[in-house]
Amino acid sequence: MEVCGTHTMAIARAGIKKILPEEVKLISGPGCPVCVTSQGDIDRAIELSRKKDVIIATFGDMMRVPGTKASLEEMRRHGSGVRVVYSCLDALDIAKKNPRKNVVFMGVGFETTSPTVAAAILRAKSEKVRNFFVLSNFKLIFPALEAISASKETNIDGFICPGHVSVITGSVPYEKVAKRYKKPCVITGFETIDILKGIERLIRQVKRKRHNVEIEYKRAVRKEGNRAARKILSSVFEAGNAEWRGLGVIKKSGLKIRKKYREFDAEKKFKLKSKTVPAPRGCVCGEILRGVKSPPDCKLFRKICTPQNPVGPCMVSSEGACAAYCKYNEDMTYATDRERKS
Repeated sequence: MEVCGTHTMAIARAGIKKILPEEVKLISGPGCPVCVTSQGDIDRAIELSRKKDVIIATFGDMMRVPGTKASLEEMRRHGSGVRVVYSCLDALDIAKKNPRKNVVFMGVGFETTSPTVAAAILRAKSEKVRNFFVLSNFKLIFPALEAISASKETNIDGFICPGHVSVITGSVPYEKVAKRYKKPCVITGFETIDILKGIERLIRQVKRKRHNVEIEYKRAVRKEGNRAARKILSSVFEAGNAEWRGLGVIKKSGLKIRKKYREFDAEKKFKLKSKTVPAPRGCVCGEILRGVKSPPDCKLFRKICTPQNPVGPCMVSSEGACAAYCKYNEDMTYATDRERKS
């Protein structure tokens, strides 16, 4: 299983699945931050966008993810203050330029993105920006890997681990997954040769019944990771329970803003409550994220759910498995055969 949306796209773009022997199967996991954001968290952002004194700032991929009744993109078309930004610092600048508005950055991502948001909160505090807030939907990848490893739904032999997350975390946190669940882990980059080398290393470990953590991506990843980034992250955020699409609530798998910086916590400021909301009817994004199903298994895939009219986040996100299958015609022969039989 590759647990990184960037890997999912790179694998599809290079056609790697088509050249592997039949006994080697690659499946996508919960590595797309947009995809794993729960339906309830999407609805909370949409609820906030209805307030006249609020500007929601978020990444472009989040705009088209359907909520229960609308998307952020639809809310913007109807006059809500919703803006696309490229970084959290862009949202901070918007807050400075609009002192009469409450600017909320809807944060999604893993250990790669969250340190930069922590840095933005620190800057907001030092500059005494009072109208800037963060709605934290950040996730930690390791509790999800443990949940998947402990599950009996799939028989995963090993993990292709994300290079950019590992630049921050280092390789040590993967050792618990490797040793406790006997799942070898290989940290790879995103070039085709990186991924192929990673697959080769995993196959060698499986054949030799080993379960170690290896770094293929040595030009960027060190065992100890980036200690400075982790220090900034831990100073602003602490681990808390979080709901993942398809995986449910996983203990200490999310990042919550510490009490010291509560003045920037949108959840506290606007008294938002967490709520569990069912996924769109017929959408199997949750099962895809757990590795139980692949996009062609979904009855909506390429029929009702398309890149132009997405039903679930796996079709919306630029790192989603369904988007990858459509964009690069991944396993389209398989999908066509299934459609013909049905």
